[in-house]
Amino acid sequence: MRHHGRRRAGILGALLALCAAGCGGGGGGGGVASSATPELRASSKIGVSSPAFADGGTIPRRYTCDGENVSPPLDFSGVPQGAAGLVVLVEDPDAPGGTFVHWTVWGIDPRRTALAAGVVPHGAVQGRNGFGKLGYGGPCPPAGKVHHYVFSVFAADVRPTLPEGAGAGDVKRALAGHVTASGTLTGRYGR
Repeated sequence: MRHHGRRRAGILGALLALCAAGCGGGGGGGGVASSATPELRASSKIGVSSPAFADGGTIPRRYTCDGENVSPPLDFSGVPQGAAGLVVLVEDPDAPGGTFVHWTVWGIDPRRTALAAGVVPHGAVQGRNGFGKLGYGGPCPPAGKVHHYVFSVFAADVRPTLPEGAGAGDVKRALAGHVTASGTLTGRYGR
């Protein structure tokens, strides 16, 4: 009887290991954030705002999947001198399956003070979003609940040398220990 118990435990352990390898949101971190993704912290603040919506305000339909699905305009202030590059990350922490990635773009010139609507700056690289596509994928929540969309801007002392299409988790791991300043703007959208 004891032999069967060990065998069942071994089979259960193997199944759990397979599920952990193939069922989670790990890997590149394009869709749902992985628990292995580092938290990015900085001692300095970057001001992040948008002429399209106020912090805590409603994101206009144009910038969602119900509209033109283009990235909203963003303004930055307080980027520290000596930064090697900027990274923009847009996430929905209210998504049913965990934090959902809507946009990751890195390699932005740190002298930039704004991004125009729907424009990826020359030299910047975009990652894969939670929809499995390259670039920006606007808010597209299920009906019934307003979701929050956090637009994070990071200044780093390195420029990630990741390939186009890398996931947000890859970018966060590349930035770990290199973020010199950060800021956020939160918008809301519901259907």
